[in-house]
Amino acid sequence: MDERQLRILRELGELGSVTAVAEALLVTPSAISQQLRLLQRAIAVPLTERRGRRLVLTDAGQALAGAAVEVETALARARRTVDDFVGRPDGEVSVAAFHSAGAAFFPLLLRALAAPGKPVPRLADEDVPQEDFPRLTREYDIVLAHRLDHAPPWPDTVTATTLLREPLDVAMPADHPLAAKRRVTPRDVADEPWITVHDGFPVLAVIEAIAASAGRRLHLAHRINEFTVVAEAVAAGGGIALMPRWTMRPHPALALRPLSGVQSRRHIDALFRPERTARSAVRTVLAELRRAARDIQDPRHPEQGNDGPVMR
Repeated sequence: MDERQLRILRELGELGSVTAVAEALLVTPSAISQQLRLLQRAIAVPLTERRGRRLVLTDAGQALAGAAVEVETALARARRTVDDFVGRPDGEVSVAAFHSAGAAFFPLLLRALAAPGKPVPRLADEDVPQEDFPRLTREYDIVLAHRLDHAPPWPDTVTATTLLREPLDVAMPADHPLAAKRRVTPRDVADEPWITVHDGFPVLAVIEAIAASAGRRLHLAHRINEFTVVAEAVAAGGGIALMPRWTMRPHPALALRPLSGVQSRRHIDALFRPERTARSAVRTVLAELRRAARDIQDPRHPEQGNDGPVMR
């Protein structure tokens, strides 16, 4: 067996088909099948089996795929030794983020890495459903992803470090009657028209929790994913919405009120494949992201558990 065969087995465990692995690795399906056959010849027990139309890993295949992560990490560390020897702290590092995280983190990251000898960031925005974030770690060194506080953890195929645990507050026009309250409850907001995200995105689960707590269905007037657009729609009287407390710039026409009675906090996590951090440039960028998170969670913002922010 060799590194390439182990990589193919690992990708097959995630993607579930030879065709998908071929597309991800930019080779033909026949080449993938050939490598899997060669790998199977070296192993005494079956590594794959058919379940309907999907090709899945057996228990032995899963164990070997897990070992493949360690192999790739060890090989990446070996390559890092060479990189460190020739001195490449300024290597290119690719970072993807969903929109509001990109708006908050990217400017701070660019400024922090502007000096000579620093890593060179290659930035991209990726607005995907929560379950698709881990797959992006094949294309990028670091992926900024979001999930709700009580959501299941990320799969073992990636490493995750939490940058922020950010409250989601209820945004409303500054002259809305509910703006007179310091906090709002699900019953307070249940009869309002709502502006919320499309299906598959984490914020929607909080909307569903509000409806369950209030004992009625909410009127979802508009479906908009981009928070800056949501802010303008709320300011124009299109409804109320959940908005992140720290990663959105204050809007002069809006008030934000903390929500009581349901969990309304999201994690902003940095996802990466463990072997990527063998590169010193990637570790430097991760450190700068952690520093940026501390700057975003400014002490001028209220801490979680107090009466929350006022945005007017």
